[in-house]
Amino acid sequence: MSTVSHWGRAVLAVVSVAGGLAGPAFAQSPDEGLSPFRTEAQLRAFLQDRLATGYAPIPVPPPIMSAPTPTLSVVLSAPAPTGESAAAPADATYEAATQVDESILVSGSMAGEPSITNTQVAGVDEGGIVKVHGEHLVILRRGRLFTVSTADGGLRPVDAINAYPPGVDAGGDWYDEMLVSGDQVVVIGYSYGRGGTEVSRFRISPDGRLSFRDAYHMRSNDYYSSRNYASRLIGDELILYSPLDIGWHEDPLDMLPGVRRWTGDAKAPFKRIAGPRQVFIAPQLRRSEDGEIDALHTVSRCDLTAPELACEATVVLGPEGRTFYVSSEAVYLWTSDSWRAWQENAREGVSESSLYRIPLDGSRPQAVLTRGAPLDQFSFREDVERRLIEVVVFSGGGGDEMWRPEFTEGAAALLRLPLGRFGDGSREAPARDYRLLPDLPGDDEAHNRFVGGHLLLSSNRWPYDGRQDTAFVMVAPVAGGRIEIFPFAEPVTRLEAIGRDALVVSGDDEVAFTTVDLSGAPRLADRYVAQAAGESESRSHGFFYRPDPGSRDGASGLLGLPVNRTVEGRHDYLFSSAADMLFLRRADRRLSGLGRLVSRADGAVDDDCVASCADWYGNARPIFLRGRVFALLGYELVEGQVEGDGVREIGRINFAPAPPAED
Repeated sequence: MSTVSHWGRAVLAVVSVAGGLAGPAFAQSPDEGLSPFRTEAQLRAFLQDRLATGYAPIPVPPPIMSAPTPTLSVVLSAPAPTGESAAAPADATYEAATQVDESILVSGSMAGEPSITNTQVAGVDEGGIVKVHGEHLVILRRGRLFTVSTADGGLRPVDAINAYPPGVDAGGDWYDEMLVSGDQVVVIGYSYGRGGTEVSRFRISPDGRLSFRDAYHMRSNDYYSSRNYASRLIGDELILYSPLDIGWHEDPLDMLPGVRRWTGDAKAPFKRIAGPRQVFIAPQLRRSEDGEIDALHTVSRCDLTAPELACEATVVLGPEGRTFYVSSEAVYLWTSDSWRAWQENAREGVSESSLYRIPLDGSRPQAVLTRGAPLDQFSFREDVERRLIEVVVFSGGGGDEMWRPEFTEGAAALLRLPLGRFGDGSREAPARDYRLLPDLPGDDEAHNRFVGGHLLLSSNRWPYDGRQDTAFVMVAPVAGGRIEIFPFAEPVTRLEAIGRDALVVSGDDEVAFTTVDLSGAPRLADRYVAQAAGESESRSHGFFYRPDPGSRDGASGLLGLPVNRTVEGRHDYLFSSAADMLFLRRADRRLSGLGRLVSRADGAVDDDCVASCADWYGNARPIFLRGRVFALLGYELVEGQVEGDGVREIGRINFAPAPPAED
C-alpha cells in the first residue's frame, strides 16, 4: 500500500500487459479439477526429490523501512481505472443484492439460534471465546471452560472444567477457540508439549454441567494468526486449517496429516487421514525444480456427531504463505511466496501464488494461478448468486500466519474471479479479472472489508520526519465506478459493517466511530468520539452490532466495543489495565453514546493459571442475547439495561476459579 513500493506495483501491473497473464489456456472443461498424486510411491518420490534440494531457511520478515516520500497529490475522488484491468460498470441489481446479504452478517442467526458473534459469513460459525447453549453462556478463558446461566432473567455461575484432557501436563498448551454443536462443546488448541492441534470434546447438559468426553491430536504446526480463526462450524461439521512444515523424515509420508485419540500415551501413533489421492499441487510448482514447496496446507473436515471423531483431510503443497477463508459453499486457500521470494519474483515478473477452492460437497478441488496475496480472511467474499470470488490482493505480504498481516504492503488490486476460472491449476486469472486500486499514502497496518456493494480499504501513516498521524480509507464500488478516499486524523483500527453502511473505528488516545453512508455516493455521515480511551481488542469478535427489531437496513441499533481503562495502583502485567464495554446507539443513522459497563479490578485474584495464560484472542466481548445486553470483561459478566440515553448496570457476577490454597 505504500507509495514508495514501486517494485510492488510492478508485480500487480503484470495483469495490465497486452495479452494478459502468461500461462497455458485451459485444456479441460471448467468442472475438471486438480490431479492428485496417484500412489504412495509417486508422492514419496516427489517429496524425497524436493527434500534433497535442501531449501535455505526462510528469513524473518524484514522491518518496514521508512523511505523518503515522493511528492504526492491525494485524489479524494478518483475515477475507476480504465482499459483491460477495469471492472464492468456498476450494476444496481448487484449493489442491492449484496447490501441485503451483508446486512444480516453481524446479526444473523445460526440454525435459528441467536448469534452473539460478529461472524464474516452468515451460517458459518467461527471459533471464539463465548458461545450460547440454550439458557447458558459458555466461556473459554485461560485454559478453562465456564458456564453461566441466564435463565429467569438472572445470572448464575454453573460449572467450570479444565479445557484439556484429565491428567495431562498442559503447561505448554494454548486453548484458543471454542464452538458449540448440539450437546457438545468443542475446544481447539495447540499443544507444544504433546505436539499438534488438539480437539477436545465436552458434554454440556441442559442444566449447564460440563464433562470431558474425549480429545484428539492432529499432526500440525502452530495455526495461530493475529486476525484469522483456525476453526469453522457448519451444521455438525468442524472445519479446521492447520499447516505442516515440510521437514526431514525417514519416510516422507510420515509428515502427512494424521489424528490420534488421546489415551495418555504421548508416543501413540497417528492414524493418517489423507493419502496421496488427497494431496494436490499446482502444475507449475509440480514441474518446477525451483518452486517453493515449504508446507503441507491442510484443511480437515470432521463429523462431530461420530462416536469417535471422524476426520478427512485435503492437502495442498506449496509455499508457506497462506490465507484461509470459508464460505457457505467452499473452503478457499490462497498460497503465496515466502518473504524471501517476494522481491525476487517482483524483479522477474513471475509469481507462485495460487488460489485453491475446496468444495464443501466433497467434489474435486480446483485451483487457479494468481498474483499477489490477500491481507486476511476479510480480503475474501464469495458471491454465490453471481458465481464469483472477490479478493483484495497486495503485491507484498506473506498471508495471515502469526503477525504477517501487520507487515503487508505494496500495491493493491481487486480480483473478481468467476468460479468458472477454476480448473486444474494450470491457468492464470486473466488481466480483465483484476482492477488496480489507487495507492493510499499510508505505510502501515492495513485493513479491508467488503460491505454491501463496496470495498473499504484503509492504511495508516505513522508519524516520522515531523509528520502527523494520518490514515486514509478508500471506498470503492466493487462492480466499478467512482472511488472515494477519505483522510482521517488518527490511525484506523478496524472496519465493520453496520447494516447496509460501514463503520470506521480509529484513534490512539481516544476511540472515534465514523459511519460511512453507502446508500448513495459514499460519504462520511456521522461521528462519535470516546475521550481518554483506547480500543482494547483487535479481534473481529470484539465488536458487535445488533440492529433494532424491524430495522431491516440496520439504520438503527446498538453496538458494543471493549475499551481500555488504566487501573491506578496496580502495576502487575495482569491487572494494570482493564477493559470496559462501551455502548453506542445508532438511531436513523446518527450515533450517540450510552456509556460503559465497567470492570472491577478490586475483585481480581490469582487464578492459578496452568495453560493458555495470555489472552491472545482477547477476553472482552459485547453480548446481545434475547433482548438482553451483557459485557464479558475477563472473569466478570455484567448485565446492563438501556434506558433513554444511557446504559446502567443491573447485574454482575464473577465466575473466576477459587484462588489456590495458601501453603
